[in-house]
Amino acid sequence: MNDLRIFSYLPNPRIWKATIAARLCGVDVEVRGSSPKELQSWLWDFDAHPLSDSELATSADTRTGKVGFGGTLHKTSAFMEAHPFGTVPAAFSPDGKTGIFESNSIMRAVARLGEKRFPLYGRDAYEASRIDSFLDASLVFARDSQIYLLSLLSGKVSPEIHSRMRDGFTVYLGGINQALSSDREFVVGESISIADICFVAELALFFNEKARSGELLNKGLEPILHASVDAEFPRAFAHFSRLSKHAAFAHDVEPYLKKIESHRPAEANR
Repeated sequence: MNDLRIFSYLPNPRIWKATIAARLCGVDVEVRGSSPKELQSWLWDFDAHPLSDSELATSADTRTGKVGFGGTLHKTSAFMEAHPFGTVPAAFSPDGKTGIFESNSIMRAVARLGEKRFPLYGRDAYEASRIDSFLDASLVFARDSQIYLLSLLSGKVSPEIHSRMRDGFTVYLGGINQALSSDREFVVGESISIADICFVAELALFFNEKARSGELLNKGLEPILHASVDAEFPRAFAHFSRLSKHAAFAHDVEPYLKKIESHRPAEANR
């Protein structure tokens, strides 16, 4: 039996927070899901699965999709009891009764389950609380990036949305860069923590801007991930690059970034 089951749209860098942590601390995590479009024909439940045509026609578990999902979704009452906000990624305890939502909290659950094998959540209350500080800061960046990336995807990015994202990016990357002083190898403590994992996952997700840089240039806006951005935050980007190649990270991160690079507009590759 798995230690944790996660249901989500795929690919989703935010569930890497859990899968990377699981590899590091030996927790058995099962991931179920499909593309956002295909999840409209899935049953949202602990036993999440694609619905047959006949099941779709007779399903009573219908609800209206919200942010990121349009149309009708099929969420069971048990799913809504476990996940009152009705969102994904959605994690469950092995018996399906306890729901854990929000990617940072799912990652924390994995770290707690495997804490005796690898202390990803700090070595004492002070380290754990400092890690929480970085995770809380990441929530602001994550919210802004979701709005920004969805606006790019829909072709509705505005100078106001772009400006807010640029400022949020500067604050978040600036803080990570500052934390990684010349004599520090990790964001918190002396080894990898969930603060490092969260940073890599959120920045990798933001790399989707590269595939939409043409949309920005057409509107006279400069990509936030411009050619010299790594020079502005050298320690943060070096940390991202190094961890992306780490055995626990590479399985998720490298294929995702490679796919983004393959979809970059031609002018962005010159």
